[in-house]
Amino acid sequence: MRQENCDDRVTVAPSNMSEGRPLWNAELVVNTSQTPLGEVLPRRAAAAVEAALADTRVVLINGARQSGKSTLIRLVAKDRAAEWRNLDTPVVRQAAIADPAGFVAFPELMVIDEIQRVPDLMLAIKEQVDTDPRPGRFLLTGSARVLGLRGLPDVLPGRMETIELWPFSQGEIDGTADGLVDALFTAGPDLRHTSSLSRSDYAERIVRGGFPEAVARPNPRRRERFLDAYVADLVARDVSQLSEIGRTSQMRALVRVLAARSGQLLVANSLSGNVGLSASTVHRYIALLEEVFLTKRIPAWSRNLSSRATSIPKLAFVDSGIAANLLGADARSLIRPEGAFGPLLEGFVLMELARQLSWSQERAELFHYRTKEKVEVDAVLENRQGRVVAIEVKASSTVRPDDFRGLRHLADRVGEDFVVGVVLYTGTQTLPFGERMRAMPVSALWEAAIT
Repeated sequence: MRQENCDDRVTVAPSNMSEGRPLWNAELVVNTSQTPLGEVLPRRAAAAVEAALADTRVVLINGARQSGKSTLIRLVAKDRAAEWRNLDTPVVRQAAIADPAGFVAFPELMVIDEIQRVPDLMLAIKEQVDTDPRPGRFLLTGSARVLGLRGLPDVLPGRMETIELWPFSQGEIDGTADGLVDALFTAGPDLRHTSSLSRSDYAERIVRGGFPEAVARPNPRRRERFLDAYVADLVARDVSQLSEIGRTSQMRALVRVLAARSGQLLVANSLSGNVGLSASTVHRYIALLEEVFLTKRIPAWSRNLSSRATSIPKLAFVDSGIAANLLGADARSLIRPEGAFGPLLEGFVLMELARQLSWSQERAELFHYRTKEKVEVDAVLENRQGRVVAIEVKASSTVRPDDFRGLRHLADRVGEDFVVGVVLYTGTQTLPFGERMRAMPVSALWEAAIT
């Protein structure tokens, strides 16, 4: 396989790895420019990519820059006769623009990195796979949702499968189960979990985040430098290439304001005065930040059970480390009384759930719930059969009965479809708080599993 400029290939040194941990894919040892001999953390998405290549003509791995897409496709394609094309390389990109049909003419697997750089290639790929419909013809990566906004999925209906790749989950970093979603739908209130983690431990995980490069840097200052450069480059290059923006300084200001609202309701109109932009421009800029996988909207859930439910989405930063860094928060300052531990912990939990839903056996979707009377539930998971798991996030090491107010409200309205309501907190034990209600340590997210 030919490889060019795999710039997001990041390894984690063995000292950061847990010994004897279970592996869901073969652990691979590779040589890279960053460590003479490092270990590549296995990704849960690898199995989905392998399965898709076996029966689908075009497979697209979509996700944030530096989330490990190039590393993943290199490992998936390493034993195949594959041609590698990286559209971040100027001469390669010019060749693709000049001759799209010739560029994709290859009889075996072709790997194309950063397909959003030349979206017109999708038409040429369609012609190739219609002529030769064998599965596993193209393996693509993309760092922007531009494919969806420009209608390009219509070019390949029934021919392409899209797999989202997030920054590392906590379970991928620790080598643990990452199975809370499946465990809650299966075991419900019978699930038990204990933890030895403290509030400080959770704060450390929040500020570290999950980008491979950040995880590989144990020095907090060096990690901050990476995160600073990541956001600056994303705004200056990726966002600017997707759309003409007036002044990048205003976009950077908006990003900082949004970081302070991670895990909270996204009321775009209220942000315009804070950054000196019109409401319509704020809406457009937020959409751009979603396109490049910096932020994610969590839609409101209602099922039309009550006209009192709000339709306002929540905002979460895809990576908690970026949000904390934008706020200038380190692990110590985060847990001070005036720190942003609560909102950042909620955003952290929401995105760990979003990661899990990309590989869980339970086919569910992630929402939040809030009524106009401000009764709310931080996360609502609903599966295809309409069964509901509800999760509230508390930054405290203690839980009170009143913390279940929103969960009980939702349980009353959902009825028999309500599986369990869980308050994730920073304590150490699973505790009962009534029928189908449990308090559970936050670490259950990545340590719980179906037994």
